Amino acid sequence: MEEGTLVQGRYRLLGLLGRGGMGEVWRAEDEALGRHVAVKCLRTGAVPHDPGQARLQLERFRREARVAAGLQHPGVTVVHDFGDAGGAPYLVMELLDGRDLGQILDDLPGRRMPIAEAVHTARQIASALAYTHTRDVIHRDLKPANLIRTTDGGLKICDFGIARLRGAGGPTSRFGNAGSPVGTPRYMSPEQINEDDLDARSDLYSFGCVLYELLVGAPPFTVGDPLVIMLDHRDTPPRPPRGLRPSIPEELERIVLALLAKNPEDRPADAMAVLRALNAVAHPQRPRARPLPPWARLMGPVPVTLVRVTPEARAVTELTRRWPRG
Repeated sequence: MEEGTLVQGRYRLLGLLGRGGMGEVWRAEDEALGRHVAVKCLRTGAVPHDPGQARLQLERFRREARVAAGLQHPGVTVVHDFGDAGGAPYLVMELLDGRDLGQILDDLPGRRMPIAEAVHTARQIASALAYTHTRDVIHRDLKPANLIRTTDGGLKICDFGIARLRGAGGPTSRFGNAGSPVGTPRYMSPEQINEDDLDARSDLYSFGCVLYELLVGAPPFTVGDPLVIMLDHRDTPPRPPRGLRPSIPEELERIVLALLAKNPEDRPADAMAVLRALNAVAHPQRPRARPLPPWARLMGPVPVTLVRVTPEARAVTELTRRWPRG
């Protein structure tokens, strides 16, 4: 694709926003509706020569369009359209004005968010995940680069290219060859690495990696090549985040470590449970004043006599004050 290209007689490409190994994302104008959008398309020459792999790559685009188009939540990127332009599939999405969490961390000292900001961000992620999981969608690639904070303070999950519908089978249920797990090694769950059947708790593990990174500056395992990192996810306990940043509240550390449990059964039941726990960290309960007994509430102002003994004269002074109505 080139700047100025008119895709399907409707979407005018205005400028390249980003380029990956297989795809490009362009800022474009929807000339039919007079709005700016993002157009994601396969790069020319990027489709594999192997017919099987090429088919899977094309199906990955279709899967992303199908999955994302069925999601309607403030925390999920909106897909407007999908099509094929001269053999190159494309997605038309809402144009997000913001930056991904990785870029935001790069601008912070030590790549660490203030704790209150990290908790707020995590609550937004948990809310969006709770919704996608109720729609039977498992993202499988949750990471800072796929989490966009918009200029209005909202947060969006994007890139559902390797998402799975729970219970879906067939050749596109996994994109990759046997022995080659699909995802991003620094954020993959142990069961994703083992290519086991996944449920929503795999996304919760990835979420734990993201929250760990927001708090301490890096995900739990970063040393070595991708294979070593994946083996660490599978076999090595993560270092407790308070050992790297003691100011992290104990309750928040417990949430992170629960998300990072190796066994899915040991993780929180679902994203809504995580959201409730994060809400409790964000808004701890204040001690409530002991309520007055019913009989006290029915009485008027009550005189209260206090006895004070002065050390000098040891005289007794009666001090009377009025007890305001409860």
